[in-house]
Amino acid sequence: MAMLLGDVGGTNARMAIARNGVIDGQTVTRFRGDDFASFDDVVRRFLQEQDQPRISSVCVAVAGPVSGGRAQLTNRDWDFDESRLARLTDADHVRLINDLTALGYATPALQGDGLAVLRNAPDGRARNGQALVVGLGTGFNVCAVRVLPGGAITAMEAEEGHTNLPANIYLRLAELLGAGTAREFFSTEETFAGRGLSRFHAARTGAAPVRSEEIARAADAGEAAAAASYDIFAELVGLLCRELALRFMPLEGLFLAGSVGRSIASRIEQFEAGFLADPFMRHIPENTPIFLIRDDMAALHGCLAALA
Repeated sequence: MAMLLGDVGGTNARMAIARNGVIDGQTVTRFRGDDFASFDDVVRRFLQEQDQPRISSVCVAVAGPVSGGRAQLTNRDWDFDESRLARLTDADHVRLINDLTALGYATPALQGDGLAVLRNAPDGRARNGQALVVGLGTGFNVCAVRVLPGGAITAMEAEEGHTNLPANIYLRLAELLGAGTAREFFSTEETFAGRGLSRFHAARTGAAPVRSEEIARAADAGEAAAAASYDIFAELVGLLCRELALRFMPLEGLFLAGSVGRSIASRIEQFEAGFLADPFMRHIPENTPIFLIRDDMAALHGCLAALA
Protein backbone atom coordinates (compact mmCIF):
# COMPACT_ATOMS: atom_id res chain seq x y z
CA MET A 1 0.00 0.00 0.00
CA ALA A 2 1.12 3.55 -0.75
CA MET A 3 0.52 6.82 1.05
CA LEU A 4 -0.10 9.95 -1.04
CA LEU A 5 1.49 13.12 0.32
CA GLY A 6 1.04 16.69 -0.89
CA ASP A 7 2.46 20.12 -0.08
CA VAL A 8 0.37 22.80 -1.79
CA GLY A 9 1.24 26.49 -1.83
CA GLY A 10 0.05 29.46 -3.80
CA THR A 11 2.66 28.92 -6.53
CA ASN A 12 3.51 25.20 -6.61
CA ALA A 13 2.19 21.83 -5.49
CA ARG A 14 4.68 19.13 -4.52
CA MET A 15 3.48 15.51 -4.50
CA ALA A 16 5.09 12.26 -3.36
CA ILE A 17 4.42 8.61 -2.56
CA ALA A 18 5.54 6.99 0.70
CA ARG A 19 5.82 3.26 1.26
CA ASN A 20 6.61 1.49 4.53
CA GLY A 21 6.93 4.80 6.30
CA VAL A 22 9.54 6.22 3.89
CA ILE A 23 9.09 8.80 1.13
CA ASP A 24 10.13 7.45 -2.27
CA GLY A 25 12.39 10.23 -3.53
CA GLN A 26 11.90 9.18 -7.15
CA THR A 27 8.20 10.01 -6.90
CA VAL A 28 8.62 13.58 -5.63
CA THR A 29 7.16 15.85 -8.31
CA ARG A 30 6.53 19.59 -8.46
CA PHE A 31 3.56 21.02 -10.37
CA ARG A 32 3.01 24.69 -11.23
CA GLY A 33 -0.35 25.86 -9.96
CA ASP A 34 -0.92 28.02 -13.03
CA ASP A 35 -0.98 24.87 -15.18
CA PHE A 36 -4.03 23.34 -13.44
CA ALA A 37 -7.58 24.45 -12.82
CA SER A 38 -7.84 22.57 -9.51
CA PHE A 39 -5.86 20.47 -7.07
CA ASP A 40 -7.93 17.44 -8.07
CA ASP A 41 -6.44 17.77 -11.56
CA VAL A 42 -2.95 17.73 -10.01
CA VAL A 43 -3.78 14.51 -8.15
CA ARG A 44 -5.12 12.87 -11.30
CA ARG A 45 -2.00 13.81 -13.27
CA PHE A 46 0.36 12.65 -10.53
CA LEU A 47 -1.34 9.28 -10.02
CA GLN A 48 -1.36 8.72 -13.78
CA GLU A 49 2.39 9.44 -13.92
CA GLN A 50 2.93 6.98 -11.06
CA ASP A 51 0.98 4.18 -12.85
CA GLN A 52 -2.07 4.46 -10.62
CA PRO A 53 -0.71 2.99 -7.35
CA ARG A 54 -3.16 1.64 -4.74
CA ILE A 55 -3.45 4.47 -2.22
CA SER A 56 -4.28 3.57 1.38
CA SER A 57 -4.07 7.04 2.95
CA VAL A 58 -3.62 10.67 1.96
CA CYS A 59 -2.28 13.72 3.78
CA VAL A 60 -2.10 17.10 2.07
CA ALA A 61 -0.59 20.25 3.58
CA VAL A 62 -2.46 23.34 2.38
CA ALA A 63 -1.29 26.97 2.51
CA GLY A 64 -4.60 28.15 3.90
CA PRO A 65 -7.10 27.56 6.72
CA VAL A 66 -8.37 24.01 7.27
CA SER A 67 -11.66 23.28 9.02
CA GLY A 68 -14.17 20.44 9.03
CA GLY A 69 -12.28 18.40 6.45
CA ARG A 70 -12.22 21.29 3.98
CA ALA A 71 -9.62 23.86 3.01
CA GLN A 72 -9.09 26.80 0.69
CA LEU A 73 -5.78 28.15 -0.58
CA THR A 74 -5.23 31.71 0.64
CA ASN A 75 -3.47 32.85 -2.54
CA ARG A 76 -5.10 30.70 -5.26
CA ASP A 77 -8.70 29.78 -6.09
CA TRP A 78 -8.35 26.09 -5.19
CA ASP A 79 -10.54 24.27 -2.68
CA PHE A 80 -9.92 20.93 -0.98
CA ASP A 81 -12.31 18.37 0.51
CA GLU A 82 -11.34 15.19 2.37
CA SER A 83 -14.40 13.28 1.16
CA ARG A 84 -13.75 14.26 -2.45
CA LEU A 85 -10.10 13.26 -2.21
CA ALA A 86 -11.14 9.92 -0.71
CA ARG A 87 -13.36 9.24 -3.72
CA LEU A 88 -10.70 10.43 -6.14
CA THR A 89 -7.90 8.27 -4.68
CA ASP A 90 -9.99 5.39 -3.25
CA ALA A 91 -8.07 5.91 0.01
CA ASP A 92 -9.40 4.69 3.36
CA HIS A 93 -8.05 7.68 5.26
CA VAL A 94 -7.62 11.29 4.12
CA ARG A 95 -6.35 14.20 6.18
CA LEU A 96 -5.97 17.87 5.28
CA ILE A 97 -3.65 19.98 7.44
CA ASN A 98 -2.32 23.51 7.27
CA ASP A 99 1.15 23.77 5.71
CA LEU A 100 2.64 25.23 8.89
CA THR A 101 1.11 22.36 10.88
CA ALA A 102 2.98 20.01 8.54
CA LEU A 103 6.23 21.83 9.25
CA GLY A 104 5.48 21.54 12.95
CA TYR A 105 5.13 17.76 12.67
CA ALA A 106 8.44 17.70 10.74
CA THR A 107 10.53 19.54 13.35
CA PRO A 108 11.73 16.46 15.31
CA ALA A 109 13.18 14.92 12.13
CA LEU A 110 14.99 18.02 10.84
CA GLN A 111 18.76 17.60 10.85
CA GLY A 112 21.96 18.01 8.83
CA ASP A 113 21.70 20.30 5.82
CA GLY A 114 17.95 20.55 6.32
CA LEU A 115 18.33 22.74 9.40
CA ALA A 116 20.57 25.74 10.04
CA VAL A 117 21.29 27.14 13.51
CA LEU A 118 20.96 30.94 13.37
CA ARG A 119 21.20 31.68 17.07
CA ASN A 120 22.25 29.41 19.93
CA ALA A 121 20.71 29.66 23.38
CA PRO A 122 22.72 29.39 26.60
CA ASP A 123 23.68 25.95 27.90
CA GLY A 124 21.72 24.88 30.94
CA ARG A 125 18.71 27.01 30.05
CA ALA A 126 15.18 26.05 31.05
CA ARG A 127 13.44 23.66 28.64
CA ASN A 128 9.70 23.14 28.28
CA GLY A 129 9.11 20.84 25.29
CA GLN A 130 7.61 23.69 23.24
CA ALA A 131 8.68 24.95 19.81
CA LEU A 132 7.28 27.34 17.21
CA VAL A 133 7.47 27.38 13.42
CA VAL A 134 7.20 30.84 11.83
CA GLY A 135 6.50 30.78 8.09
CA LEU A 136 7.34 33.92 6.10
CA GLY A 137 6.79 33.59 2.35
CA THR A 138 3.85 34.22 0.04
CA GLY A 139 1.79 34.27 3.24
CA PHE A 140 2.45 34.28 6.97
CA ASN A 141 1.49 31.84 9.71
CA VAL A 142 2.82 29.97 12.73
CA CYS A 143 2.53 26.51 14.25
CA ALA A 144 3.07 25.79 17.94
CA VAL A 145 4.57 22.36 18.69
CA ARG A 146 4.36 20.52 22.00
CA VAL A 147 6.13 17.31 23.01
CA LEU A 148 3.69 15.00 24.81
CA PRO A 149 4.44 12.43 27.54
CA GLY A 150 5.96 9.40 25.82
CA GLY A 151 7.70 11.45 23.13
CA ALA A 152 4.87 12.00 20.62
CA ILE A 153 4.23 15.56 19.49
CA THR A 154 1.20 17.64 18.70
CA ALA A 155 1.27 20.47 16.16
CA MET A 156 -1.43 23.07 16.64
CA GLU A 157 -3.29 24.97 13.94
CA ALA A 158 -3.32 28.77 13.86
CA GLU A 159 -4.12 31.71 11.61
CA GLU A 160 -1.63 34.16 13.10
CA GLY A 161 -1.21 35.98 9.79
CA HIS A 162 -4.72 37.40 10.03
CA THR A 163 -4.27 38.88 13.50
CA ASN A 164 -3.91 42.62 13.98
CA LEU A 165 -0.39 43.98 13.93
CA PRO A 166 1.17 44.29 17.43
CA ALA A 167 1.18 47.88 18.70
CA ASN A 168 4.96 48.09 19.10
CA ILE A 169 5.48 47.20 15.44
CA TYR A 170 2.80 49.66 14.29
CA LEU A 171 4.52 52.41 16.30
CA ARG A 172 7.88 51.53 14.73
CA LEU A 173 6.29 51.67 11.25
CA ALA A 174 4.69 55.02 12.09
CA GLU A 175 8.10 56.31 13.14
CA LEU A 176 9.65 55.10 9.87
CA LEU A 177 6.86 55.86 7.40
CA GLY A 178 4.44 58.25 9.07
CA ALA A 179 1.18 57.37 10.82
CA GLY A 180 -0.96 57.56 7.69
CA THR A 181 1.19 55.10 5.74
CA ALA A 182 1.65 52.83 8.77
CA ARG A 183 -2.13 52.29 8.91
CA GLU A 184 -1.90 50.51 5.54
CA PHE A 185 0.00 47.68 7.30
CA PHE A 186 -3.08 46.48 9.16
CA SER A 187 -2.40 42.75 9.67
CA THR A 188 0.57 40.55 10.46
CA GLU A 189 0.46 38.88 7.04
CA GLU A 190 0.11 42.14 5.11
CA THR A 191 3.23 43.36 6.91
CA PHE A 192 5.47 40.29 7.02
CA ALA A 193 4.64 38.19 3.96
CA GLY A 194 6.62 38.87 0.79
CA ARG A 195 4.16 41.49 -0.40
CA GLY A 196 4.62 43.27 2.93
CA LEU A 197 8.33 43.70 2.27
CA SER A 198 7.50 44.95 -1.24
CA ARG A 199 5.05 47.54 0.12
CA PHE A 200 7.42 48.57 2.92
CA HIS A 201 10.30 49.18 0.51
CA ALA A 202 8.06 51.19 -1.83
CA ALA A 203 6.70 53.29 1.05
CA ARG A 204 10.15 53.90 2.51
CA THR A 205 11.86 54.85 -0.75
CA GLY A 206 9.03 56.30 -2.85
CA ALA A 207 9.94 53.89 -5.65
CA ALA A 208 7.45 51.80 -7.62
CA PRO A 209 6.63 48.49 -5.88
CA VAL A 210 8.74 45.49 -6.95
CA ARG A 211 8.62 41.86 -5.85
CA SER A 212 10.38 40.92 -2.63
CA GLU A 213 12.73 38.63 -4.58
CA GLU A 214 13.94 41.65 -6.58
CA ILE A 215 14.57 43.61 -3.38
CA ALA A 216 16.58 40.68 -2.00
CA ARG A 217 18.68 40.44 -5.16
CA ALA A 218 19.31 44.20 -5.18
CA ALA A 219 20.28 44.16 -1.50
CA ASP A 220 22.67 41.26 -2.05
CA ALA A 221 24.19 43.16 -5.01
CA GLY A 222 24.95 46.10 -2.73
CA GLU A 223 22.17 48.53 -3.66
CA ALA A 224 22.01 50.85 -0.64
CA ALA A 225 18.25 51.51 -0.60
CA ALA A 226 17.32 47.84 -0.94
CA ALA A 227 19.88 46.81 1.69
CA ALA A 228 18.54 49.40 4.13
CA SER A 229 14.95 48.27 3.59
CA TYR A 230 15.89 44.64 4.16
CA ASP A 231 17.92 45.45 7.27
CA ILE A 232 15.01 47.36 8.80
CA PHE A 233 12.58 44.64 7.75
CA ALA A 234 14.78 42.01 9.47
CA GLU A 235 14.66 44.11 12.65
CA LEU A 236 10.85 44.27 12.39
CA VAL A 237 10.69 40.49 11.99
CA GLY A 238 12.81 40.24 15.14
CA LEU A 239 10.35 42.49 16.99
CA LEU A 240 7.48 40.27 15.86
CA CYS A 241 9.29 37.08 16.86
CA ARG A 242 9.91 38.60 20.29
CA GLU A 243 6.13 38.96 20.67
CA LEU A 244 5.63 35.38 19.45
CA ALA A 245 8.32 34.09 21.83
CA LEU A 246 6.43 35.53 24.80
CA ARG A 247 3.10 34.27 23.45
CA PHE A 248 4.21 30.68 22.81
CA MET A 249 7.41 30.31 24.93
CA PRO A 250 9.22 28.08 22.37
CA LEU A 251 12.24 27.26 24.53
CA GLU A 252 13.04 24.22 22.35
CA GLY A 253 13.42 26.54 19.37
CA LEU A 254 11.84 29.05 17.02
CA PHE A 255 12.05 27.73 13.44
CA LEU A 256 11.94 30.22 10.56
CA ALA A 257 10.64 28.90 7.24
CA GLY A 258 9.77 30.23 3.78
CA SER A 259 11.48 32.41 1.19
CA VAL A 260 11.43 35.58 3.31
CA GLY A 261 12.61 33.57 6.30
CA ARG A 262 15.63 32.37 4.31
CA SER A 263 16.47 35.96 3.38
CA ILE A 264 16.20 37.06 7.02
CA ALA A 265 18.73 34.34 7.94
CA SER A 266 21.53 36.35 6.31
CA ARG A 267 20.59 39.35 8.46
CA ILE A 268 20.52 37.66 11.84
CA GLU A 269 22.26 40.60 13.57
CA GLN A 270 19.45 42.95 12.55
CA PHE A 271 16.88 40.30 13.50
CA GLU A 272 18.48 39.84 16.92
CA ALA A 273 18.47 43.61 17.52
CA GLY A 274 14.67 43.50 17.31
CA PHE A 275 14.34 40.13 19.05
CA LEU A 276 16.20 41.37 22.16
CA ALA A 277 15.16 45.03 21.98
CA ASP A 278 12.81 45.04 24.96
CA PRO A 279 14.30 44.45 28.44
CA PHE A 280 10.91 43.36 29.80
CA MET A 281 10.82 39.53 30.07
CA ARG A 282 14.00 39.48 28.00
CA HIS A 283 15.05 36.14 29.49
CA ILE A 284 12.48 34.36 27.30
CA PRO A 285 13.87 35.43 23.89
CA GLU A 286 17.40 35.16 25.28
CA ASN A 287 16.76 31.49 26.08
CA THR A 288 15.09 30.74 22.71
CA PRO A 289 17.35 29.27 20.01
CA ILE A 290 16.59 30.29 16.40
CA PHE A 291 16.72 27.84 13.49
CA LEU A 292 16.09 28.01 9.74
CA ILE A 293 14.27 25.17 7.98
CA ARG A 294 16.17 24.54 4.74
CA ASP A 295 14.72 21.13 3.81
CA ASP A 296 12.38 21.54 0.81
CA MET A 297 10.84 18.17 1.73
CA ALA A 298 10.01 19.21 5.29
CA ALA A 299 6.25 19.62 4.74
CA LEU A 300 6.05 16.22 3.03
CA HIS A 301 7.86 14.63 5.96
CA GLY A 302 5.41 16.42 8.24
CA CYS A 303 2.48 14.96 6.31
CA LEU A 304 3.98 11.50 6.72
CA ALA A 305 4.39 12.09 10.49
CA ALA A 306 0.82 13.37 10.72
CA LEU A 307 -0.48 10.14 9.19
CA ALA A 308 1.63 8.10 11.62
